[in-house]
Amino acid sequence: MSAISSTTRVIIKAYLEVFIENLVNEYRGRLIPKLDIPAAYLSCKSSKGQLKPFQAAIMPSELLRINEFERGFSSSLGTTYEECAKLIALEHHQEASRSYEISGEVSIEAVNEIERQIALFEQSADKSATKPDFEKMIQAVLEAQKTNHLVRRSVKADLYVLSHDGRKFFFEIKGSKPNKGQCLEVIQRLLRYHLLCGQSRPDAQSYYAMAYNPYGPNRSDYKWSVARKYTPFEQAVIMGHEFWNIIGGETAYEELLDIYQEVGREKGKHMLDALAFGF
Repeated sequence: MSAISSTTRVIIKAYLEVFIENLVNEYRGRLIPKLDIPAAYLSCKSSKGQLKPFQAAIMPSELLRINEFERGFSSSLGTTYEECAKLIALEHHQEASRSYEISGEVSIEAVNEIERQIALFEQSADKSATKPDFEKMIQAVLEAQKTNHLVRRSVKADLYVLSHDGRKFFFEIKGSKPNKGQCLEVIQRLLRYHLLCGQSRPDAQSYYAMAYNPYGPNRSDYKWSVARKYTPFEQAVIMGHEFWNIIGGETAYEELLDIYQEVGREKGKHMLDALAFGF
């Protein structure tokens, strides 16, 4: 049985086609300064700091436009993972939402406990010592919750999924090579999800989700040392197949890539023509 139905496949494909078309239209009309005369180019100004005299001197402006498109495309592509995950999850779960906001009143003691837990985690990581257990961090935050000294807090999950058996999943879908600050910020957000819903695992599960593993097919292949050091890696980070399995089952990842590939085959010539030749 397919993880992605024919109906959802059509919806995902149409979404990706619009995504590509919008991005192509954004870049196709972008003027790339040409270096016909070096002195003239060197007198140009760019409010966005986009002048590249050596690249402009040696590369055709059309290639420079494609190069800019590729960088913009890569940074924008992450939003498509969230939408596709939501669409697939809607087939397999009770509920799925992007930018899902959870809010409520929590005690200042619990808020402070989150910061204390993050500080302890960071200190342990910096010293290469044994880091706090993530589930114990969650429990410490929940136990710090009181009925007085209340403040209102809210946090948005990139993706929220409610399974048919009532389990809540909160996903922070981020890049696969985060810096230290991003790692610690994600831990803070994961702990906030548990505090605001008042539940620990397995009833509520929060994850730093990576849509793919840039190092290979297996979790053990992942080599980005910052993420391994500054996240509860084994307990709170999932990637590639691990993430898509939760969303839609064992074949969801491969089936989704097949849709991306189909769109790429159909839109590839259009992208080249529009960006390189202005057609």
